[in-house]
Amino acid sequence: MKLIILTGIALFFLSNTSKVKTANNDIKIVGAMKNVMWKGQLYGTIDLDTIANKKHLYGFGPVEYLSGELLIVDGKSYKSTVINETIMKVEETYKVKAPFFAYVNIENWAVQKLPDSIQTNQQLETYLNDISKTAKRPFMFKIKGTVESASIHIVNLPKGSKVTSPEEAHKGQTNYHLQNEPSEIIGFFSTEHKAIFTHHDTFLHMHLITNDESKMGHIDEVVFKKGTMKLYTAAE
Repeated sequence: MKLIILTGIALFFLSNTSKVKTANNDIKIVGAMKNVMWKGQLYGTIDLDTIANKKHLYGFGPVEYLSGELLIVDGKSYKSTVINETIMKVEETYKVKAPFFAYVNIENWAVQKLPDSIQTNQQLETYLNDISKTAKRPFMFKIKGTVESASIHIVNLPKGSKVTSPEEAHKGQTNYHLQNEPSEIIGFFSTEHKAIFTHHDTFLHMHLITNDESKMGHIDEVVFKKGTMKLYTAAE
């Protein structure tokens, strides 16, 4: 346990980098964000320990009753919870449930340098949309490198709370700010899963864990450090 995107530019990228490849890596999505946010279905719909194949497993979502964040990276499952406004606890465990969760097994990855012009999550969203138009969607990806800055959060709903709106669901949410942190990001991209596994205003959902495993959470805003980032997508 440890305590712890621009049309002309996009066309240029399309001609200078490999596209996302179509692979037989079917993402499984359990539950739905909208059921949690609007219907108050906070209970776990999946017990992570029941996922049969944990080899090269990747996935993420919130902890049941919105009491923390979850992330699985290559078969290792992490849970983060709030200690206070500046300290979180990150532990490795599969003994946890989630109200909605997405996961996939990916053994082989295709890697490319993320263009230096892609620095924010908004630019990343447009870039991924452009390079995956003929690929299988939705897809999961990962990014490795140094995060120049980032704002991540951990949901921390007070016990016994009732939820009927996104505002109520985020009551108690705690935000953490990162600077120059070598990190790994696991992300989900889809144009068809708004309110299911992405918020209504984005095609992306991403969780970040620092290389020292001391910080992990849902990404709200990020700035990538130029020259350090690599993008991984499932290989054929």
